[in-house]
Formats: sequence, structure tokens, C-alpha cells
Amino acid sequence: MSSVSIIGLGNMAGALAARAVAGGRAVELIGRDPAKAKDLAAALGSGATVGTFGAVPVGDIVVLAVPYASAVPVVAQHRDALAGKFIIDISNTFNADATGLVIPEGTSGAQEIAKAVPASAHVVKAFNTVFGHVLAQGRPLDVFFAGDDARAKADVSAFIESLGLRPLDVGGLEMARWLEGVGPLLMGLARNGAGTFDIALGVDLPG
Repeated sequence: MSSVSIIGLGNMAGALAARAVAGGRAVELIGRDPAKAKDLAAALGSGATVGTFGAVPVGDIVVLAVPYASAVPVVAQHRDALAGKFIIDISNTFNADATGLVIPEGTSGAQEIAKAVPASAHVVKAFNTVFGHVLAQGRPLDVFFAGDDARAKADVSAFIESLGLRPLDVGGLEMARWLEGVGPLLMGLARNGAGTFDIALGVDLPG
């Protein structure tokens, strides 16, 4: 089972790292704050190590676990270090009050990130439809993902399964905009109809 590198040290990064370690994957944590990265690695145990921000990530899969406003600059700083990698973009692109998207029509955050990575790297959108605190609870959840490269999608699907989650492919990377649109929908549902943020979206497949 291949290792995974996670760029970012926030709650979502921690939840993904914990489930990855529990699923038997080696995890490399990368962030601008080495002390915070070391603390998180220590909390996760022997399955986690600390990488250097800007250096070549160890994992074939690189999870970009930073806010969208930081995503393209972070990718630009790593640029050639990401050659040949499968990059999972987990960012949401909704505005401050979560009522709309900040991305122009006809594109998505994931597609803009894909423009910034080396040609040999492939971006897959995933995990943005799952709240970090719900992911950390260890519940079985559905994870929707989108991407253009078949091998990248296969590896990301296997990674999702290794976390105890169900991967559901929604199509090419052009579908990332609609996955990002689920963010405001989920926020609105939590604030209104559900009345709690302890929720997750899923698909009821016929048995």
C-alpha cells in the first residue's frame, strides 16, 4: 500500500491523516510550521513522518489540504516537486457566508489548480463534500470524486476505500464545479433543515 503526502496541517488534514494511518498507509505531513507538523505526526504515531515544505513529496498521492485561496500559490511553490503526482484537491470555493462560489462560471477550483501543476501531474477533486469533524468520527461515508486521468482516479478511489469510505466517481474534472457547489448546499442544510453540522451526504444504492 503506497504512502500519501498531505500538504496542510488543519483539521481536515488531521482527520484524513488519522484515517490513513489507521488504514495502514504511511503518511507524510507537510506544512509551513515544522513544529506543528511534528506535533501532529507524534499524535498520529509511527505511521506518520514530517516532510519539508517545497521539497518533493514522498507519496505518489498528494493531498492538497489548504484553503482554496492558498491552493494555487502552494502548488506554485512546489511546482516541479509535484511532477508525476496524483493530487487530491479537497478545497471548497464558497464565499464568506457560504451562499455562493467565488470561482467564475465555466471553471472550478480544481481546474484552476490543474492549470498550475506540471503537465505530468493529475488533479482529482475529492473530500470537499465531507465535514472534517464528521470524517474524524470514523463513520462510513460516501466520498464523491472527479478527475480526467483514469489511473489517478483508480489510485484515489483505492485510497478512499483504504480510509473505510465509499468512493463514488462523478465523472471528469469539469464536474468539480458541481462538487464545489455542494459546499453551500451542505452548509445551508446544516444551518436550516438538518439543524446540525453533524451530517453527511450519501447515495442510497439499490441492493
